[in-house]
Amino acid sequence: MNNNNPTKITKTKMSLFSVVMLALSSIIGSGWLFGSWEAAKISGPAAIISWIIGAIVIGIIAYIYIELGTMFPESGGMSKYAGYTHGPLLGFIASWANWVSLVTLLPIEAVAAVQYMSSWPWSWANWTHGFVSNGTVTTSGLLVVFLFILIFTLLNYWSVNILTKFTSLTSIFKLVVPSVTIIMLLLSGFHPENFTMAAAGGFFPYGSAPIFAATTVSGIIFSYNAFQTVINIGDEIQNPKKNIWRGIVIALIISIAIYVLLQFTFIGAIEPQMLAKVGWNGINFKSPFADLAIMLNINWLVILLYLDAFVSPFGTGVSFVASTSRTLAAMTQSHHMPKFLGKINQKWGTPRIAMIANWIISCLLVSVFKNWAILASVISTSTLIAYATGPVTLAALRKHAPQFKRPVRINAYKIMAPLAFVLASLAIYWAMWPTTMEVIIVIALGLPFYFFYEGKLNWSNTKQKFAGSWWMIAYLCFMAGFSYIGSTPFGGQNWIHYPFDFLVIILMALVFYYWGVHSYQNTAEMTDAQSVNDRVKEH
Repeated sequence: MNNNNPTKITKTKMSLFSVVMLALSSIIGSGWLFGSWEAAKISGPAAIISWIIGAIVIGIIAYIYIELGTMFPESGGMSKYAGYTHGPLLGFIASWANWVSLVTLLPIEAVAAVQYMSSWPWSWANWTHGFVSNGTVTTSGLLVVFLFILIFTLLNYWSVNILTKFTSLTSIFKLVVPSVTIIMLLLSGFHPENFTMAAAGGFFPYGSAPIFAATTVSGIIFSYNAFQTVINIGDEIQNPKKNIWRGIVIALIISIAIYVLLQFTFIGAIEPQMLAKVGWNGINFKSPFADLAIMLNINWLVILLYLDAFVSPFGTGVSFVASTSRTLAAMTQSHHMPKFLGKINQKWGTPRIAMIANWIISCLLVSVFKNWAILASVISTSTLIAYATGPVTLAALRKHAPQFKRPVRINAYKIMAPLAFVLASLAIYWAMWPTTMEVIIVIALGLPFYFFYEGKLNWSNTKQKFAGSWWMIAYLCFMAGFSYIGSTPFGGQNWIHYPFDFLVIILMALVFYYWGVHSYQNTAEMTDAQSVNDRVKEH
């Protein structure tokens, strides 16, 4: 295991400032460019509540992973935790789901940049206008997307030092532009009556259910998701005991403040006459905040926004190449993926082959899914499925590995772990049918790799491996099936009406959570876990 660990060959580790900047560069990407508009279309002014709910969901999940991340500060860590406690099959499912979300994030950021480029209003930029048509990337746009993903990759190709300098620079810019946008739009054209306008349906124009749907469907979960960037480079951080949790907490607090204020500003900046005429779901922008700045004749802000619409997705894409490559490389250590994908370049300390593979797969994905919203739905749901294993793993480790070093021991885990699992389950449901089924099918597409390599291992301990995973297989089947029969606001057949569908999800999630905790297996992977944990310094 240790022969693939870049700790030995990476000389310069990341400071707390660099960790925070990396996390912010990952979090503040295309979500801020599209999220406020998408959420307002779905739930009107109540979208502000959606951002708060999304922050609570991701914050509680992140709280769980802080303990795991400090226990096992290793490259690609989030792809390994489930395998430690429940065996390679569950570990493979969790890491594949996580990898699907990460490898999809690379093209979504490139698509966001290209979509904004396609709406540049200047005459010299007419050549960009054919990149997107009716929200879908065209052939010429795809070529630019491929190029952007390649640039994301190359900036990570030569060590963590280049990544640190690049993300620190872009993160500062990405913090300044949303802040300036908030201030200028509030000062130039804020309409408080938009929050309660009767002609547009008031504060809850479409009821309460869309508040929850917007949390996943409009990219809110996707926007907050990037705390795992810090977890996945755990052994490349100075003083991981303190800086992992500090970096995550600081970055989440800053991003929550920015996103909520952006939503508040967007709602108040819409012209009341337009709102009264078309309603919230009729608002149609190509580049939401830039369009608002154009309407208010703030020309310098328009230029700044179009520039940031390039820089923000670009910075996030660069940041996630690191996580995506480390996730794929880490998957090889369970011996269920080709070994060459896990090879670490001895000179630069980066998994170069995994990076190249991810670039190719990202290009294939965007060739099929050419729309930002579709990609966002896939990312949110697959991420949440991967995250759902974390609370189960933490509880199992508390019960069966109490001797492990825990630099950060979270409080009230018997409450917080099941709560995190329940919230993740609800957010998966909020993604709406048929997204849940589609993502679960994509996750199932990884199983042939697992079974091929399991066959090469002569099906060793297969019964035990399935014993640790049946709960997850049943859970995914339940989530897909219940999404179909659930209430109308979430795309279902309305066999169970809102909000009683939430009660069913909560109760069944608790059943699957405790089933998962009690499915712990004394795996060979726990030896690897012990060796990683032995390197941890508690004081």
